[in-house]
Amino acid sequence: MGLFTELFKRNKEIEWMWDLDFLEDKTTKVYLKKMALNTCVKHIARTIAKSDFRLKSGESSVRDGLYYKLNVRPNTDMSSSSFWEKVIYKLIYDNECLIVLSDTDDFLIADSYVRKEFALYPDVFEGVTVKDYRYNRNFSMDDVIFLEYGNERLAAFTDGMFEDYGELFGKMIRAQMRNFQIRGAVNFKMAGIADDEKQKKLQTYIDKLYAAFNNNEIAIVPQLEGFNYEEFGTSSVNSSQNFDEIKKLRKEMIDYVASILGIPSALLHGDMADLSNNMKAYMEYCIDPLTKKLEDELNAKLFTSSEFLAGEHIKIIHKKDIIENAEAVDKLVASGSFNRNEVRELLGAERVDNPELDKYLITKNYQSADEGGENE
Repeated sequence: MGLFTELFKRNKEIEWMWDLDFLEDKTTKVYLKKMALNTCVKHIARTIAKSDFRLKSGESSVRDGLYYKLNVRPNTDMSSSSFWEKVIYKLIYDNECLIVLSDTDDFLIADSYVRKEFALYPDVFEGVTVKDYRYNRNFSMDDVIFLEYGNERLAAFTDGMFEDYGELFGKMIRAQMRNFQIRGAVNFKMAGIADDEKQKKLQTYIDKLYAAFNNNEIAIVPQLEGFNYEEFGTSSVNSSQNFDEIKKLRKEMIDYVASILGIPSALLHGDMADLSNNMKAYMEYCIDPLTKKLEDELNAKLFTSSEFLAGEHIKIIHKKDIIENAEAVDKLVASGSFNRNEVRELLGAERVDNPELDKYLITKNYQSADEGGENE
C-alpha cells in the first residue's frame, strides 16, 4: 500500500481522476422472446380478425344482434377486428382466454381471474377483472366463452431457450455498439485542478461536450486555453462484425417460433417464392385449428344442444381469392361434383336464393345433369 500511496502523492491527477465519469452505458436489454412472439402472433391475429363469423340456420344465413356483436361491435369500446386480435394475443401468450358476457350482452375479455376446477360440476371463475372493474359475482363455465390453446411446447421453449438466446443477442448488440463507439480524451493543465469545486466544474463541462457531440449532427463548442479534446475514432479491428449477424439471429428466432405455431416462415419474411403452397400450409396447420377451437366454443356456449341439432350454428369463414380459384371452380361445376351455391359457400360467399344455382350441371356446356343425348 505504501508504494501506491507515494505514487498518488507524486501524481495528484491520478488521485482524483477516478472520480470523473468516463463511460456512458445506455444499453437496453432486448427481449428477443417478445419480439419473435409479437411477429408471429400479429400475423395470426390479423388473419382471424379478417374472418366473417357467420350465423347459420340450416343452409340460410342469419343477421341479428348476435351477428352484429361478433362482426361489428362486440362491446362499447372495441371494434370486432380489435376484439378478436386481442383474443388471439391472450390465447397464445397466456395459453388461454376468458370472455364473459356483461349485463348488456357485451363480450368482454377478462384481464385476470381465478379458475376453480371441479371433477363433476362446471368449473367456476372467481375474481374476474375487466380493465379496472372487478366482478363481485362468480361465473360458471357454462356462462362464459373459455378458450385454451394447449401449446405447452411453445411455453416450455420460450421460458427456456429464449433466455440463452436473449443473452447472446444482448452481447452481440453490445459488441456492435463498441465497434461504432466514439472514443475521446481530454487534455488539460493540472495547475490547481485537485480542488473539489474545480473538479465538479470540469466534469460538468465534459458532460456538456459529450452531450453536444452525441446529440447534434453539427456541434460547435468553445475551445478553452489549456483544455484540448481529442477523438480517437472507431476501431476497425472488429469492423467485420456487422448487423448481418444480428439480423440472422433475429430471423432464426422468428423461424423457431413460427414452426411451433405452424406458420411457414417464408410468409413472415415476405418471401414470395412458392407463396400459394405456403398459404395453404398456413391455413391448414395454423389458422384452421384455431378456427375450430373458436367455432366449437361459440357453438357450445351460444346455442343449446337442441338449437344446434336443429341446424343453428356459427361458421367462421375465411374468404378465398375468387379470381385465383376460377379454374378450380370451373372444374367443380363442370364435373357435376358441386352446384354453384355449394361452390359459393366454399369460396366464402353466401348462397343465393335462386333454384337454378342449386342444380347440378355437367360438361363444359353447363347443361343440366338430367339433360343430354341427341334429339330424335
